[in-house]
Amino acid sequence: MKKPVLVIKFGSAAITTKEGDIDERIVLEIARQTAQLQSKYNIVLVSSGAVAAGKKYLKNYDGSLSARKAAAAIGNPLLVRTYSTYFKPFNIALAQSLCERQHFANRAQFLQLKDTYRELWKNNIIPIANENDVVSNKELKFSDNDELATLIAVGFGAEQLLFSTSVPGVLDSKGKVISQIPMIDKDVFSVVKKEKSAVGLGGMTSKLNFARLANQMGIQTVIFSMQTTDGILKAIAGETGTVCLPQKKRVSSRNKWLATGSLIKALVHVDEGAANAIQRRKSLLAVGVVTINQALEMGEVFQIANESGEVFAVAKSKIDVMDVESIRKKKNVAIAHADDIVLL
Repeated sequence: MKKPVLVIKFGSAAITTKEGDIDERIVLEIARQTAQLQSKYNIVLVSSGAVAAGKKYLKNYDGSLSARKAAAAIGNPLLVRTYSTYFKPFNIALAQSLCERQHFANRAQFLQLKDTYRELWKNNIIPIANENDVVSNKELKFSDNDELATLIAVGFGAEQLLFSTSVPGVLDSKGKVISQIPMIDKDVFSVVKKEKSAVGLGGMTSKLNFARLANQMGIQTVIFSMQTTDGILKAIAGETGTVCLPQKKRVSSRNKWLATGSLIKALVHVDEGAANAIQRRKSLLAVGVVTINQALEMGEVFQIANESGEVFAVAKSKIDVMDVESIRKKKNVAIAHADDIVLL
């Protein structure tokens, strides 16, 4: 792929009216601005709004899982049809991509998705992604489309990830936009407003969590509003919204997938010595494990937390691990090799 990848996610509140209808004025702006970028980027659009657009057709919609699935089944074709209508004058064709969490957890399936997107881009077609709500297993769902957009961005090595929201950016406690965040840490979370829209699942906390993950994988993230004139174009240039700066680190494609796409099976707390060793790119030995919350089988992925409870790495298990006592009997055995540990 010669062109850099750009992932743009639009929240429900960003593209629907207060009545729940798709805001065609916004979709036209998305088409107009995206058309100016297609020659420079391989673009993926991740769009919420299917449930919001479809729920008004259901009698006594109650927000239950089955009702949301039904609303999504109604709203998805409405959403894609609207996008296609406004992209057509710009001679841009769209392809619907309904994704499930398992498509990212299974490396082989993810690589198939990657090949499909590349084929679309070769033919100047933009994929528009959404969760396959109708059949997604509730135990293996994306937390929201912020997660889906982030997994696509990280998996494809995107240059930038844009989150379009109902507010002009990350707001501080006084309601002012924070123009730039060098690193998303506890201090940032403590000052931002945490409201979420009436039609969305995520909210600013969700966006910051996934922006942080994208930043750790070297991707610049911008949180902005489509209500701003030329919002997408200005966001890419860093001239609007909140720019969350990427961290300078080199992570292989495989380890990016390990850190983001794989399903986390357990949480392992380690002592200070083990934490320091892992930070120095050493393997995780059984002797350094303090607690584990769930048994692991060889090849399963787990998070690693220090004594303060802060998750600082993700790893793939080298052996079967039943409980802490069975681990301590192994002592010098490596639970995860250094090559299978990704620092966050």
